[in-house]
This record gives sequence, C-alpha cells and structure tokens, in this order.
Amino acid sequence: MEKTLRWGILATGGIAGLFTRDLISSQLSVAAVGSRSLDKATAFAERFNIPKAHGSYEELVKDPDVDIIYVATPHPYHVEAALLALDAGKHILVEKPFTLNADEAKRIVDRASEKNLVVLEAMWTRFLPHMKRIHEIIDAGTLGELRSVCAEHRQFLPTDPAHRINAPELGGGALLDLGIYPISFAFDILGAPTSITAKARFKETGADAEVATVMQHKGGAISTTVSSLDCAGPNVAVIYGSKARIEIAATWYIPTTFKVIDYQANIVEEFSETVPSRGMQFQAIEMESLVRTGTASKRMAPADSIAIMETLDVIREQIGLIYPSER
Repeated sequence: MEKTLRWGILATGGIAGLFTRDLISSQLSVAAVGSRSLDKATAFAERFNIPKAHGSYEELVKDPDVDIIYVATPHPYHVEAALLALDAGKHILVEKPFTLNADEAKRIVDRASEKNLVVLEAMWTRFLPHMKRIHEIIDAGTLGELRSVCAEHRQFLPTDPAHRINAPELGGGALLDLGIYPISFAFDILGAPTSITAKARFKETGADAEVATVMQHKGGAISTTVSSLDCAGPNVAVIYGSKARIEIAATWYIPTTFKVIDYQANIVEEFSETVPSRGMQFQAIEMESLVRTGTASKRMAPADSIAIMETLDVIREQIGLIYPSER
C-alpha cells in the first residue's frame, strides 16, 4: 500500500485557498499550513480543517509530518521560500510564475538537484484533461504541421494603486501574473522561441498594464500572445496546423471545451469533460506521482520552467521592465 503523502501549504492567500480546496476534495492529505502570522495560519487551518497551523514558514518546513510544500507566496518571495523548503528536505510545488527571473529559477532547480528532491512549477493548466487530449491530437498528426498559436489572457483587475497587481515591488503587472499562461502555452505547443518581439503599455504605478508578444519557434511556427490587467476579453485560444485547427473555448486555461475543425469546416472532434472542483488537483496528482517515482515531470520539466523565465526576462528587457529588487 502506497504511503500517504502529506502536504504543507506555505502562505494563506487566495490561490492557496483554491488549491487547498481542490486537494481536500480529491481526498489528498493536507497536514499543515504556515504563515508569517499565526492568526492567519490558524484561521486558514480552521477553514479547511487542517491539523496544524504554524506561525512561520520555518516551522512549517521543519514539520516532520509534511512531505511536500506548496509555495503560494507572491512571486518575488518564491525563491526564498522554495530554498527554505528544499534545505529542510521537502519536495516543492511552486506557484507560477516560477520565480521573478531566470537566475532565481536556476537557483531553485540546482538546489533541488543537489538535494535529490522533486521540484515542479504549478502551471496547473498543463495537467488539465483538455490539454492532455490536445497533445494526443497533435501527436496523432490530426492538425498536420503546426503553423501558429494565438492566445490571450485579459482581465479587469483592481485599479487601486496599492493593490499587489499594480505594485512593481511585488512583481505586479500583466506579464508575470497573466502573461505566464499564454507564453507557457506557446512553449508547451511549439517549444522554446527562436526569436521574440514584445511591446507593452504601462500604468502610472510603473506596472505593465498590457503586454503583446510575437515569437517564432523551431520550424518557423509563430505564436502571438496578449495579456492585459485592465481590459477583459473572451480568453480563447487557437492552435493552427496545415490540416486543421483546434479552437479552445473560453476560458482556455481552465477546464473547458474545444473543437477540432478541418479546412473544409468539418468538426472532426468536440471535447467536453466535467472536471470536479477547479481542476488544480491534477497538478497535485502529478506531483505525488513524481515524488513516488523520484522523477522529473515530462509535462512541466524544471528545465522548461527555467527556459520560460529566460523568455520572460527577454520580454522584460525589450519593454524596459525592471523590478525594484533587481536594481
């Protein structure tokens, strides 16, 4: 009988709550939560009926009843929390974006390798059923030669200048919070880009309000992405091939439907599958499998997380976006 793997939740923000809810609904074990505030940790533990609440991240990672740490801090603090957990001998699932920049990503991956521990970026979209099926269709040659990917992530988020999303010192802005989704998606379908062009529009706070990219990939395929935090959109995505295309319905990066349409306008396949909860449990199931087998993910390899951060670094250089902690 397989040993039950026990999760520790590091930080108590909104994303941590969504993930914890999906863990519990999937009957995975949440053993402890940690916050810099014991009151917040206690409230979170009571909300989800978690056995232990710790008033510091240090206490959480040292808890002998925890096997895997889920890092859910704002992304400027991912590297500190991830290294803390790894040094305590814990496997880590790190929220996206993986880090603030590629150098931080390399530090985490290298430390995990040194410690022989599993590290996985929590790009939960990659593990959803519709994405799994999309890869099966592509691998079967149904689309023919891949030509392009178009994806957007537009939302209308809080306008308060003090809100985290508008604060460069907290890594706020469209690129890292929203753009990570379509850019990671382009990587997933077409591989790493061979050339990158980016443009941006900024808010008065210095945060990037909207970022557009055009990237070319191996074989000449092109991806286009747009991410915005101050104008909502339909959030659909399309994968174009030489024989057919896949139209992913709104909202493409959460559990949804898609159609495969050939160029005679015939619907070759329609995909629809009911997913319990929000769907974040699939990345947790992947993580537990990796821990049990001692392997790295093929769907979201640590090297891919580094490469994506390198691409984001190039985009930031082109649009002139430097975070205060990097100065």
